[in-house]
Amino acid sequence: MSSACTPYELYSKESGKSYGNQPLSICDESFTPLEVRYDLEAAKPLFTKKIVEAGPDNMWRYRSLLPIPEGFEPDLPVGFTPLVRAKNLGKRLGSQNLYVKNDAVCFPTLSFKDRVVAVALANARAFGFDVVGCSSTGNLANSVAAQSARLGMKACILVPADLEPAKILNTLIYGARLVRIDGNYDHVNRLCSLIADQYNWGFVNVNLRPYYAEGSKSVGFEIAEQLGWKLPDNVVVPMAGGSLIRKIKKAFDELVYLGLVEAKHVRFFGAQATGCSPIAQAVKNNTETITPQKPSTIARSLAIGNPADGPFASRMIRETGGWAEDVSDIEVVSGIQELAETEGIFTETAGGVTTAVTAKLIAQGRIAEDELTVVCITGNGLKTTDCIADRFTLGRAVRPRLADFEEYINELDGLAASAAEPELALAGGN
Repeated sequence: MSSACTPYELYSKESGKSYGNQPLSICDESFTPLEVRYDLEAAKPLFTKKIVEAGPDNMWRYRSLLPIPEGFEPDLPVGFTPLVRAKNLGKRLGSQNLYVKNDAVCFPTLSFKDRVVAVALANARAFGFDVVGCSSTGNLANSVAAQSARLGMKACILVPADLEPAKILNTLIYGARLVRIDGNYDHVNRLCSLIADQYNWGFVNVNLRPYYAEGSKSVGFEIAEQLGWKLPDNVVVPMAGGSLIRKIKKAFDELVYLGLVEAKHVRFFGAQATGCSPIAQAVKNNTETITPQKPSTIARSLAIGNPADGPFASRMIRETGGWAEDVSDIEVVSGIQELAETEGIFTETAGGVTTAVTAKLIAQGRIAEDELTVVCITGNGLKTTDCIADRFTLGRAVRPRLADFEEYINELDGLAASAAEPELALAGGN
């Protein structure tokens, strides 16, 4: 696979200062995150429907608008995950036009982080880093460990000590060096910034963050293409650092500029857990000021108390006429179960947050019944089974005889009749 990439560079949206291409994430004048800027006029002959549709069945079909260094030929089939019409979930929540963008099956580590890591490591190689790493709440750790192993790069990954056991195991299996930090994600992230400077390592979400974040745009490109080169009315997105929701918007804007989709007013909705909801609170308070929080939620992959892109995410959500909501841990678990029972999609706690928030938004009337709404599911439920384990019990073993089977089924039916399942806690559930 080979196709030309559009010229790009780092710049500050706030100060306007350009930085070329280098491992750097913060503007030294405005002290705000750097962005990647493309020459969109140069992209017009490179990024057409015909060229995209002739590309591989993965996110690299959009490589002309991703920051891929010259000479790098990606071959890992990341992305292009299913966009599923969610009729059953929609019927239960009160939506006739609901879709799920299912990154719970993203390759290779079952989360949308595979997209951002693929782009970040391409740049890490180009910048000559021997060691790569990240601060992580789990999914990113898994992806950096897996993809660095495949590229033959050394990896050092720092995580909060209380991370889910499955995410720890899913990092260690790839041979990465894992360091558990006695603190929350914000403590880990600050330490990683110091290490990156001291050791000259490439941290995907620190000094490589502008390139890393651009990988999220592929979610937006895919949604538009899978809808037949159309934009939805609404998108509901989980928020940790606040980058993903902004990059989906950026992808839509670029498609409109290039004429691949018709311009449309798309509203963006952010989803957070109540135990860590600094961006949602800022949206509700109609401000860009983020008040840091000390995370306390089972949705650990969203537990960033001081999100780097929080002010910009809050601004963008409000400018589109969207909203942000938060849900309790009980609602998170119910959201996981609701999505699994209606659509056969097993998501992690972040997906439970997004599903439960979607229910809440519909119940509040912020999302209308007939509007085309896409719900972004970003990680797989097999990584956070600890949060739902106590909702289910194993039945007794039955002897391999038909009579025993029938006795057992009658026993279960009797139990079901005498003790109906408790109502799910989703705000919009019928």
